[in-house]
Amino acid sequence: MKLLTFADPEAPAKEHTGIYFPEKDAVLPVTALGLPDVDMNRLIVLAQDNAVLAKLNGASAFLSEHPEQDSSLLSCKALTRKAPIPHPLQDVLCLGINYAAHAEESARYKKEVFERNRAYAVYFSKRVDEAVADGADIPSHSDVTSRLDYEVELAVILGRDALNVSPEQAMDYVFGYTILNDVSARDLQTRHKQWYFGKSLDGFCPMGPWIVTKDEMDPVTGIRSYVNDELRQNSTTALLMFDIPHIIAELSSGMTLKTGTIISTGTPSGVGMGFEPPRFLSPGDVVRCEIDGIGTLTNTVR
Repeated sequence: MKLLTFADPEAPAKEHTGIYFPEKDAVLPVTALGLPDVDMNRLIVLAQDNAVLAKLNGASAFLSEHPEQDSSLLSCKALTRKAPIPHPLQDVLCLGINYAAHAEESARYKKEVFERNRAYAVYFSKRVDEAVADGADIPSHSDVTSRLDYEVELAVILGRDALNVSPEQAMDYVFGYTILNDVSARDLQTRHKQWYFGKSLDGFCPMGPWIVTKDEMDPVTGIRSYVNDELRQNSTTALLMFDIPHIIAELSSGMTLKTGTIISTGTPSGVGMGFEPPRFLSPGDVVRCEIDGIGTLTNTVR
């Protein structure tokens, strides 16, 4: 199931949720299933109720059994697409240098010693005023940064509050997955010796195009990014140094991860700072992030 957030172009501030049908390029609002008109944060909470989840999972069968409801399908061409969670309730939790090859290129860029066998994950958070939708623009913030970079990442969305969860239980807490581009201002990131500011400028969190529920995809999958159709990153999440069960178990050790929490699992090698010389983004560049099983997230720098 692919869950989408959208808005009426006449009322873009009001968020609606629905189930996306790729073969029709259309979305069925959750209200057609008898569910309330809620945003994605609230829908994830409601989906803890098995009856609600059954209605969502049964959307295709519902349309087959009630062909008159085809009129409830909304063409995506007539809608304003939003990031699946436009306004996260909390900062996005992120993994730093969670692929060995990216850790190596990062150390080279920063002129640091490459630590090949790290015992512990690197965590940081990313402030998100509003997540950027598929097809929308990434602001260049050229008055603040001259080293704008891209990072394709698999993001995990939690479907339940998680506290003191074991690795063996961790996947039971996953609601679904989406693509996140962890846009970064490398000069700010380096200057302040801490990543929060350089990762959190407005528009630095493209996300989407939808949430794929965990029952429909294997999180061990291919991950790629392109800049102006040039392949830059090409890897697999099988190479995560710290995998999803480890991340959820460790972060929930003594810290409650609320329903709807977004965890971005890190980026593979091939980011702009990894080239010699570095190849940072400029206005007009088109960044396309792909994850097999989810789809494509495309944004243009402005």
